[in-house]
Amino acid sequence: MATLRELKGRITSVNSTGKITGAMKMISSAKMHKAELSLRKLLPFRAQIQSIMGNLLSTDAEFSSPLIEERPVANVAVVVLGSDDGLCGAYNINVFKGLLLAINNLRDTYGSNVGITVYPVGQKMQKAVRKLAGGSIKVAVLPDVNSKSTPGQIKEFTRELIDAFNQGAFDKLDVLYMSFKSVSRQVFTRETLLPVSPRTLVGDDAVQACRPCIFEPDANTIFTSVLPLFVLAFMQETFVQNAASEQAARVMAMQTAADNAKKLLEELQLEYNKLRQQAITSELLDILGGQAR
Repeated sequence: MATLRELKGRITSVNSTGKITGAMKMISSAKMHKAELSLRKLLPFRAQIQSIMGNLLSTDAEFSSPLIEERPVANVAVVVLGSDDGLCGAYNINVFKGLLLAINNLRDTYGSNVGITVYPVGQKMQKAVRKLAGGSIKVAVLPDVNSKSTPGQIKEFTRELIDAFNQGAFDKLDVLYMSFKSVSRQVFTRETLLPVSPRTLVGDDAVQACRPCIFEPDANTIFTSVLPLFVLAFMQETFVQNAASEQAARVMAMQTAADNAKKLLEELQLEYNKLRQQAITSELLDILGGQAR
């Protein structure tokens, strides 16, 4: 049975833990709101690109670009985004489970011998994905790319992926990430980035909302120039979605930890009071016993 001194030490420790988790929750909340703001800033850029693409696709012109070329799939690249830091609950575990399901789906679709190259983003994801290397699965770790990459680093990473696709290193590129919906809801998302499909280029109502335009020099030249910008905008938005989702998961994890610490503190305080009352009662009985003698 714990002594009063031991219980008092536990109470102090749990109380400190509760304060630390509360402070970490506030920090993560501020980072999450910052990521949300960055996401809002990216939306007009992508919306403008989609508007241009919608106007282009509404014409009768024929378009040709290596980025929309569909070919038999023998090799697939998968970019999977996780976190560099821990204390975010089951965030990375859920992403890793989604990766395993995606790999099984690719093998079911294109055959068990399909080559899969995984590009893990974030130290936690890199560590988890290393165990998958072997056979038809390769793991490509890029030291300059992580969950906190700058726009310049993301641009360079995207350019390398586009070049690899154009050179035939892989025939399909999937991106796996957590899409940010709210503080309590992040949805695992798998999207095919390359080759780019018309449905990905524009929303369901984008073409209907387009206006007649005159294109200079010609529609196909503009299409081939804007398409890489669309791929870049998509990748940048994905990284920001990942950052916002990570911080949201960390907010919820810290909230759960704070609630558990508060509950444990109440239980320890109750046990401490009971033990203290027993000690006082015992002392009173000893005093009364001594007087009786």
